Amino acid sequence: MAQSIAKEFTKGLWEEIAPFRIVLGLCPILAVTKSVENGIGMGLATTFVLVFSNLFVSLFRNVIPAKVRIPCFVVIIATFVTIVELLMQAYTYALFLKLGIFIPLIVVNCILLGRAEAFASKNSAVLSIADGFGMGIGYTFSLMAISAVREILGTGAVTFYKTPFVLFGPSFEPFSFMVEAPGAFVCLGLLLCIMNMIGKK
Repeated sequence: MAQSIAKEFTKGLWEEIAPFRIVLGLCPILAVTKSVENGIGMGLATTFVLVFSNLFVSLFRNVIPAKVRIPCFVVIIATFVTIVELLMQAYTYALFLKLGIFIPLIVVNCILLGRAEAFASKNSAVLSIADGFGMGIGYTFSLMAISAVREILGTGAVTFYKTPFVLFGPSFEPFSFMVEAPGAFVCLGLLLCIMNMIGKK
């Protein structure tokens, strides 16, 4: 059992890491990864929703009629997205304002519905939690990686809690292109290329 739990958790960290292996959840990646702080916030919010939606889908998988399973999954996911939204408004309001509309849009993130349909609806609660947690942590790492590349190249610094940590000297000229929308596509494409090269080796 412990081996199965470890397998389901670790697959989301590399083998099935969402943006780079199964190419899901790209909308937030392109939109909110201007800073590492934003990437971590979105990743943790998505992880919370993934874990608890997987848990509840698994618990009710034998009760939900097959014909209405997708609407039921969406209702479960939307419930936990609302909880995340309220918690962020209460405790991390500045970050909530930065992420804006992309917090409610977690409801339509393909990763969540995909894990509910492909895994949680067919497996036990413990394995579903491990799956959700692993996929969420892997997704958070992906957001952090893309955010770091974009922010470092685009501003020459990494910002945490409104404090910029400058990484280059005064002669550095930032690639402002990287913190714009096209820079997100370029960064994602480069990291996908690197992941594919590593995967082939």
